[in-house]
Amino acid sequence: MEQAVVRYAQCWEDADVLIEAMQVEPHHSCLAIASAGDNVLALLSRSPRSVVAIDYNASQIACLELRVAAYRSLDHEALLRFSGARPATDRRELYAKCRPHLSIGARTYWDARPRSVARGYMAAGKFETYLTVFRKAVLPFVHSSATVRVLLDPKSRDERANFYDHVWNTPRWRFVFGSFFSRLVMQRLGRDPRYFRYATADLQTHLARRLRHAFVDLDPASNPYLHWALTGSHGNALPYALRPENVASIRANLDRLSWQVGSLESYLADPPARFDRFALSDVFEYMDDAAYEGQLRQIVAVSSPRARLAYWNMLVSRTRPERLASELTPQDALASALHEIDKTFFYSRFVIEDVC
Repeated sequence: MEQAVVRYAQCWEDADVLIEAMQVEPHHSCLAIASAGDNVLALLSRSPRSVVAIDYNASQIACLELRVAAYRSLDHEALLRFSGARPATDRRELYAKCRPHLSIGARTYWDARPRSVARGYMAAGKFETYLTVFRKAVLPFVHSSATVRVLLDPKSRDERANFYDHVWNTPRWRFVFGSFFSRLVMQRLGRDPRYFRYATADLQTHLARRLRHAFVDLDPASNPYLHWALTGSHGNALPYALRPENVASIRANLDRLSWQVGSLESYLADPPARFDRFALSDVFEYMDDAAYEGQLRQIVAVSSPRARLAYWNMLVSRTRPERLASELTPQDALASALHEIDKTFFYSRFVIEDVC
């Protein structure tokens, strides 16, 4: 089991889309892939009966624990500074306030990483380091900070299209973007190479198309993921779990959250209860067709009536096989509508399926 590498220090999946898809009610029990913890906390804002977070990587659980400690210990402004959503110089002092709320394992993990704490926990992952290298070492050769600021200013759709087509999307940008976000470079610097084992789609073509959608069809001014990727902070475009209207409800429901290190497959083999909602990130991207179908069958077996699954595809197509048509019903119209407003620009499809 991995202990040291934080692969994702942020959830690069749009929590607004997830919350709209999940339609969590107070009687629901939720099972979620922990990842960095942002979307797990977002589920708490809906006051479910319980949320269980699972991750095979213990360092990802350490990320979740640090977030929980920060929500318990810090006011909203301090939380924004400590997380890295806003610039700060007092993160080590803020960590000292959070530290007593950590388990021994998580405390040991973060005590050994003072530089990660000082940068803000949202910058502590391998993928975030990859984006930081792009922002600091590559992007300045293509666009100035002034051009980035203009990109992130509010504009109409026509203005966004004109800016993207005539200012941003230059031959140099296309070359640099295509090179740095190639499959080879991303495998080495950004994402787990296993992520590409079953990939069939072309990464560069897919990313270029989705990026134009994020720059033009959606509004970069309100996109926290673009803000962080291009500036290293969120500014006023806060992700769901850090917005003031959500922080209080998340904090009030922290005692409904539990977590466990281990694989989803192992957990589903003997869960303590049935679940109503499954927030599955992009976990199926890492497995072959047979393993994917097997996990869907496990999920159905531990589901309450009318349970719901939500997950993302990027380069690997994963949707309910026909053999499970009597057990899972796709909600394609809702999933497609939500994918159109998804502020993250990596994914090719959002999937929602209901247990029959």
